[in-house]
Amino acid sequence: MDLFTPAVEADIPEPADQDSLAAYAQRAYLEYALSVVKGRALPDVCDGQKPVQRRILYSMARMGLAFGGPNGATGARPVKCARVVGDVLGRFHPHGDQAAYDALVRMAQDFSQRYPLIDGQGNFGSRDGDGAAAMRYTEARLARITTLLMDEIDEGTVDFIPNYDGSTEEPRQLPARLPFTLLNGASGIAVGLATEIPSHNLREVADACVALIKTPKLSDEELYTLIAGPDYPGGGQIISSGAEIAAAYRTGRGSLKVRARWKIEELARGQWQLVVQELPPGVSTQRVLEEIEEITNPKIKLGKKALSLDQVQLKQSMLAVLDVVRDESSKDAAVRLVFEPKTSRTAQAELINTLLSHTSLESSSPINMTMIGLDGRPTQKSLRQMLNEWIAFRQTTIEKRSQHRLDKVLARIHILEGRQTVLLNIDEVIAIIRQSDEPKSALIARFSLSDRQAEDILEIRLRQLARLEAIKIEQELKTLREEQGRLEDILGNPTALRRLMIKEIEADAKQFADPRRTLIQAEKKSVLEVKVLDEPVTVVVSSKGWVRARGGHGHAPSSFAFKAGDALYGTFECRTVDTLLAFGSNGRLYSVPVAMLPGARGDGQPVTTLIDLESGTQLLHYFAGPASAMLLLSSSGGYGFLATVENMVSRNRSGKAFITLAEGETLCRPSHVSGASGSQPLPPATHVACASTGQRILTFDIGEIKQMEKGGRGLMLIDLEDKDTLAGAAAYTRSVRIEGIGRGAKPREETLEIRSLNNARTVRARKGKSADLGFKPTGIVRVE
Repeated sequence: MDLFTPAVEADIPEPADQDSLAAYAQRAYLEYALSVVKGRALPDVCDGQKPVQRRILYSMARMGLAFGGPNGATGARPVKCARVVGDVLGRFHPHGDQAAYDALVRMAQDFSQRYPLIDGQGNFGSRDGDGAAAMRYTEARLARITTLLMDEIDEGTVDFIPNYDGSTEEPRQLPARLPFTLLNGASGIAVGLATEIPSHNLREVADACVALIKTPKLSDEELYTLIAGPDYPGGGQIISSGAEIAAAYRTGRGSLKVRARWKIEELARGQWQLVVQELPPGVSTQRVLEEIEEITNPKIKLGKKALSLDQVQLKQSMLAVLDVVRDESSKDAAVRLVFEPKTSRTAQAELINTLLSHTSLESSSPINMTMIGLDGRPTQKSLRQMLNEWIAFRQTTIEKRSQHRLDKVLARIHILEGRQTVLLNIDEVIAIIRQSDEPKSALIARFSLSDRQAEDILEIRLRQLARLEAIKIEQELKTLREEQGRLEDILGNPTALRRLMIKEIEADAKQFADPRRTLIQAEKKSVLEVKVLDEPVTVVVSSKGWVRARGGHGHAPSSFAFKAGDALYGTFECRTVDTLLAFGSNGRLYSVPVAMLPGARGDGQPVTTLIDLESGTQLLHYFAGPASAMLLLSSSGGYGFLATVENMVSRNRSGKAFITLAEGETLCRPSHVSGASGSQPLPPATHVACASTGQRILTFDIGEIKQMEKGGRGLMLIDLEDKDTLAGAAAYTRSVRIEGIGRGAKPREETLEIRSLNNARTVRARKGKSADLGFKPTGIVRVE
């Protein structure tokens, strides 16, 4: 064959069902997502278990690891967890051993589950984040409460499905006698879905189930009275209002505020200490200690040269009230965090509020009640839907159990009736068995027995035939027929079924109920209010954005020195409780409390270190004053509006978008309209003066401008000609000063009194009057 001759391509037909890569990837991803959602991450509304948890419990039940009697004396001895994990992996769960062991450990931790399903012996970790010992060191058996999940599993109550290799079967669900989805809750992340179901008190959940069975149309208010809120394993206090809890239960999604619980211990010589005994869910003593260490010994943030003012202020506020913190948790006290105040004169409320505001002693607990419903679909459900679906599941379980027991009772009655038939003819039965070639057929023909009855007679040993006593058979038949009537009544009478369901729920609740651990008492969220002494202060801002504050008013601008190449932008006489605003070239406004500004001993500090300035943005203008102060904001495009300092303040260091600027427009210097100014109140401005770079001036009544609380572009102030821009707009009462640049780039200014300004007065959005100023205006300032 010529190597350079192209081979003839075989005519191989394309598979008819060949998918494109996109279709294959989509199908494969959906299959994976469904596997994660239903096979790993989400609990089932029926028994509250994820597949791995269900398999662990079922495997341990098969191994005979039941808890036993009330005190566990007659129960099974615990076995190594490695043995349990091996059985689970080999029979039911073809995944990693560590994943299975982690699930087993969580079911044994009393700080993770409200009602632990596994009784563990050994080191199963701690609430401080310590991990459990290796599975070869720990031992486990089923907890007593697990009987509510496993007792009826062999009574035809649930469906069984093949395991992963078809060698055995596993239950699709466990026949839960109570809704464990609510009792222990669940947490998990699937593909596109997540669940976060808090734990609840068994007595409250049982009462709610009974109430819904008796009154299916029970109102939401009555239902939420029975289940007032979650009951976390570690206790704590829910401070969210009843309305917030009800909203989360009604929608299946929400967030609750939970705080620690504490007590004050009085010591000798008037000393005292704060002792925290219960923590919010998911919070450990180690985490609280780390947070306090981070506050009291802060690290310089990446990219910064020094601690930020926020870090310094927070450190000072914490050290002002707290002296020592230590963890005294032990076997006797699962949680005992001791906080010693700075002095005995420290206000208890101040220490408590500081700790709650800046540590996880007060935190949020999410609620996201997503689970696999009765229809097999992952859905976010309300509290009522969860309970109703579990009640429907429990009703079906009782029906299946009753039918299973009825079948056994009928089968036993059938056998006893056959024995009763031949009881008085034992000699004849023996004779038929000895003489007949087909004894079964002969017995059936002679005594009108069924095949099963005849088989039973033939299986009885000869010595047992003499012991068949009519009285015993009659008594057993009577008992069985009574049970038959009761079971048939349950299956045929919905009222009897509901009565039985309620009776069993109440009996289980009586056996396993315990007091509520989590206190529900609405409180306000803790917010640390920084106490600032209200004093007069002068804020000094340089042209390059260096800022400082000098105490008092009346300082001459010439008394302030600046770095080489820098100069004064302006001074603002205000109070320490006021706010400094910085106006960015992108229309964003940044705010800094005046109390946080550095003192005036040096050159101050750049404003950019106190805020998070967006890349490519420059700070153009500044203003410091009270929240009530009103400013006139304008842009070079000739638009403007009024706003108060309160409207412009932002809690975020990154500021807030407030002024809308068109492409190519710049922000003009803000003008003070009204509000306190230094020690003398500033009279409200009555008019607005606009000056354009083309030397046109327009004045009009200030009432023609609207106030915009949320910012924006505003209204047109002056009608500009082509290539003309607005140099500035100022609110005034008597006079304004126009600043600009003359020949030779020399700074120039001109003060216009009210008489001259009246010559340019008209209405807003007109072209104004041309003025022969002799220089190009760059700004306009109010003069009083």
